[in-house]
Amino acid sequence: MLKIEKIPVLSLALVVLVTLLPTGCKTIEPPPPPPIEALPPEPEPTPEPPAEESAESSEIVETETTEEADAETFDPEALQQQALDLCQSATEFLDQGDVDDALAALDHAYELMLQLPNNGDETYLQAREDIRRLVADLIVSTYDSQKAAMAPMTSLDLEITLVNNDHVKREIKSFTNGERQVFIDAYRRSGLYRQMMLEKLEAAGLPSQLSWLPLVESNFKVKAYSRASAVGLWQFISSTGQRYGLSRDAWVDERMDPEKSTDGAIAYLTELHDMFGDWPKALAAYNCGEGRVARLQRRSPSEYLDFWDLYNLLPRETRRYVPRLFATLMIVEDPASYGIELPEPAPPLPEWQTVNINRTVKLENLDKSLDLAPGTLKELNPELRHSATPKHSYDLKVPVGRETALLASINTVPEWNPPTPAYSTHRVRRGETLSRIAQRYGTSINAIMRSNNLRSAHRIYPGQRLKVPVRGSSVPSGPSFNPAEGTHTVRRGESLYSIARCYSTTVDRIRRDNNLSSNTIHPGKKLKVAAGSRTDLKRHTVRRGDTASGIAKTYGVSLSTLLRANGLSSRSTIYPGQVLVVP
Repeated sequence: MLKIEKIPVLSLALVVLVTLLPTGCKTIEPPPPPPIEALPPEPEPTPEPPAEESAESSEIVETETTEEADAETFDPEALQQQALDLCQSATEFLDQGDVDDALAALDHAYELMLQLPNNGDETYLQAREDIRRLVADLIVSTYDSQKAAMAPMTSLDLEITLVNNDHVKREIKSFTNGERQVFIDAYRRSGLYRQMMLEKLEAAGLPSQLSWLPLVESNFKVKAYSRASAVGLWQFISSTGQRYGLSRDAWVDERMDPEKSTDGAIAYLTELHDMFGDWPKALAAYNCGEGRVARLQRRSPSEYLDFWDLYNLLPRETRRYVPRLFATLMIVEDPASYGIELPEPAPPLPEWQTVNINRTVKLENLDKSLDLAPGTLKELNPELRHSATPKHSYDLKVPVGRETALLASINTVPEWNPPTPAYSTHRVRRGETLSRIAQRYGTSINAIMRSNNLRSAHRIYPGQRLKVPVRGSSVPSGPSFNPAEGTHTVRRGESLYSIARCYSTTVDRIRRDNNLSSNTIHPGKKLKVAAGSRTDLKRHTVRRGDTASGIAKTYGVSLSTLLRANGLSSRSTIYPGQVLVVP
């Protein structure tokens, strides 16, 4: 797949390109993009020297790679010609129906285009633009060819044809036995949103049966959150949500907005049906990504394959996904036949109007000021991540008839200031380095690296979001510590002993603070940690020129003991001002 994330400036063609590209597996977030500068292949990184080799080993030294050095390495004319040749190859691959090779050629062409000089030379500026547009146009052509090859049907099915085979019967049994109460509760919640969904599906010309898909996706829980970071009724991951117009920031996540997420789901499902030609395959692609299904179907380009032909090749979750929807439809259409009694669905949400708000207030306080039942505004505005109006202007949903009262009382409601976070969020700009970012926020390179689980101080890229510890906060070694809560999330392989050593406390103190009856802990458990509570440990503040081995020798302990007590390894870097505990 073309690595679009490398593009420094999105032209109109590339905006179209990003919209149309397949997103891959729905349950997996895309990996972070590589640095934006397209450099020559890098040599294997040289391991950092042990901390005891020299004074300089206690500090990270950042190096700059100049554009002049790149220009000396490459012949721009040859790069330009090679990129154009790859575009031509991609065209020929498309003519032969070889989509994967076409995409690989375009991927490489774009990488080469980014290496052309960007020093103001009009010749190369035009070449960059020409190649960018060629790649974008060819990607669009690739997408169109995929749709043409995969969609033998040209109109939407107005009804999903159900199949009652062994796979579906197994899901019916699950819903009517072990998952019985979960199914009943989800059915009751469906009343809140389903009428709205039915109206939108009818307007789009899609089957009304799709209104039950959120029962399979989220049990009709508007704030449902999966282990793959999919959110909301329709379980959008962030990249797919953004692709279909669902914005997300520190205050608002529109994936939890019932109406906007339904609009996004309808657009996505319509596109998938257009691509694959039938609803079972479109639904499978909704679950695991259109790229996955497309690759499987291309294995037999000369014949039409339905969902059941691809069944054994799909991920386990997707194999169950379509049968679970079929089972849901069969049960809700005739629950008595399956020995289940369904309750009356919850009434729809009250009719609402929007009022523009420019003040940060908690929704519970607004409920009181408007004499609304507690939780009314929270239920109407689930996309507000802090149950508060954001700092920026926002159209708040309020029950019909309460608009005037809200405008009259908004300035009397106490303004809410969110608690100061332990981290600030910094979006990397072109040319920035970790050392500059650390200096700006008054923290250290190592603190930023630990907070973001970075392996190298030199591998950051424009657009990347970094968590930066605010001045005065501390980040113990390891990304599992939450300074705001004073908690440590247990990782695989850790023990109470190793955690106690890492945070300069004792096993007994951790057990006492967490009411543990034994030393057994499991990955994912949150533990309260009183860092630094041991009184028998010395502390050493690292000075310029210190090395880990030198510190260990000074205090008469082994290097391995010192490193282990501070959660460090032989490859870790220490820096001036860092406080080390000495057991």
